[in-house]
Amino acid sequence: MTWTPPEPMLAVTVPDPVLPQGWAAEPKWDGWRALLSVDAGRIVLRSRKGTDLVPAFPEIRSASTQLPDATALDGELVVWESGRLAFERLQGRLHRRGTGAARLAAQWPAHFVAFDLLRLTGTATARWPYRRRRAALVDLFAEQQLTAPWTLCPSTTDPRTVREWLTWTSTGLEGVVFKKLDSPYEPSVRGWRKYRVRETEEAIAAAFTGSLAAPRTLLLGRYDAGGHLRYVGRSTTLPQAAGRNVGQLLVPAGDEHSWTGWTFSAGWGSREPLQVTLVRPELVVEVGVDVARDSAGRWRHPARWRRARPDLTPEDVSRFEAGAVGN
Repeated sequence: MTWTPPEPMLAVTVPDPVLPQGWAAEPKWDGWRALLSVDAGRIVLRSRKGTDLVPAFPEIRSASTQLPDATALDGELVVWESGRLAFERLQGRLHRRGTGAARLAAQWPAHFVAFDLLRLTGTATARWPYRRRRAALVDLFAEQQLTAPWTLCPSTTDPRTVREWLTWTSTGLEGVVFKKLDSPYEPSVRGWRKYRVRETEEAIAAAFTGSLAAPRTLLLGRYDAGGHLRYVGRSTTLPQAAGRNVGQLLVPAGDEHSWTGWTFSAGWGSREPLQVTLVRPELVVEVGVDVARDSAGRWRHPARWRRARPDLTPEDVSRFEAGAVGN
């Protein structure tokens, strides 16, 4: 029977980049989380949401022969371009198959950055403490002499190294992840901690203007502590290519939406209503925002479009904490 990867262990966001005593730190990569296993020549490559990624990443499938049988890894799929992590090169991969996937794999090959070991030649390792899993992962790379696309994620207990990593944002490093040295791997549990260098914010696309084929702007929300979806702001005009890509990820909500019946202003201080289409609040997007807020805590200026994050879920987005928000 083929081994099924567990749900991934998760992290809670912390505001402080200081490395706690008894913890190790790893870089937080700008890529897609993925769990991988190899059994008798069969590879399973699954996204955090459970999507089968094998057809989209033939270069990973081909390289799986480097790994010993009955072995499973947790890691991040990344693409390097011109000395930086190019997340946008991953976005076009998910729905590609066959010759299309092979062409992209040759043009912008992905790497699998391994940061945890869940199984080693048939032995379950998830209950081992992190320090033991980490040592076994290092030995696996050395003994198998793994080469690209396999990459060993760095790990450190030195606070000075953590501070240095946090200066690498220009290469696509998002921050750091902290892992307790004596903790096991616990599926679905937010037992790790992550610190992100804050240059962007995440929100949930809950409505759009324009057409579904090419949305013009997005209306963004966040859930509050009570589970209510609050409006936080509107995006700048989407680039045409981004609009077309985002449109494929949005699903109209009909009348079953917490914003049903709301009206939105066409602009700051304007009384003209904005024509919007509500969508299921499922897609997470990344935007750039400034510090200007209105009295309700909403972004006063349009949020600058950065990218869609279909690899994240609404639960990953920070909660709205400024109190009730009207429409």
